[in-house]
Amino acid sequence: MEFERAMVIFAHPDDAEFGSAGTVAKWTRSGTEVGYVCVTDGSAGSNEPGVVREELARVREAEQRAACSVLGVEDVTILGIPDGLVEVTVDLRRDLTRQVRRFRPDVLVTPDPTRYWDETRSYINHWDHRAVGVACMAVVNPDSSTRPMFPELLEEGFEPFEIPYLWIPTYGGEADTFVDITETMETKVQALLCHKSQIHDWPVDEWVRTRAKERGEPHGIEYAESFKTFNLRETPSAPREGQPDEEAEQIVEGESA
Repeated sequence: MEFERAMVIFAHPDDAEFGSAGTVAKWTRSGTEVGYVCVTDGSAGSNEPGVVREELARVREAEQRAACSVLGVEDVTILGIPDGLVEVTVDLRRDLTRQVRRFRPDVLVTPDPTRYWDETRSYINHWDHRAVGVACMAVVNPDSSTRPMFPELLEEGFEPFEIPYLWIPTYGGEADTFVDITETMETKVQALLCHKSQIHDWPVDEWVRTRAKERGEPHGIEYAESFKTFNLRETPSAPREGQPDEEAEQIVEGESA
């Protein structure tokens, strides 16, 4: 699926690289303009004694911008909320809506607001990830598309905008779209390696290759990233005879994008 403009919203520097950098690199190579919105300052990304939040925030912003350079992402916004303290507030919804209305993406990529833990139950999802995901759902509906929401943004020149497609990186069985990132796997790795304050000596390249191979192999793809996707401009079909109204929904078949 080809898009003219794509926006990726995420909580911390490096989140987007782990979740969708291979897809982003594929998009930018094909001419898609990609915008990044990082919600936090990344300042809680260390447990080392003596690390100062303000200093780490500067390091992580520089790392994120370096990763964006590798990926071909030129439009980068960092909202700077303190890492670990994201709340779903009206202010956050307004700030994200401002960015979406400004950039007007064909597809919005966001964290999964429903992911509390991983499939192995060995990892509890970070609070910031879920909070940003919930805030993004409010941006999708009603904030970005509805004129009465945030009239102050109208005064700033940001007209309402209806987001056509929503993509959520996912790691479990809900994925319906698998993007072949075989040709951009190296770019994904190089972007992740820009986050030196987080990677240290961890063999992140081996880890992401293994995960990408696990996602792609069932679909005949060497390396893949997976998403659950939403077509927000498609009118639901009428219920078939004998089908309850609440089940009248678009069934999206698994596909390789």
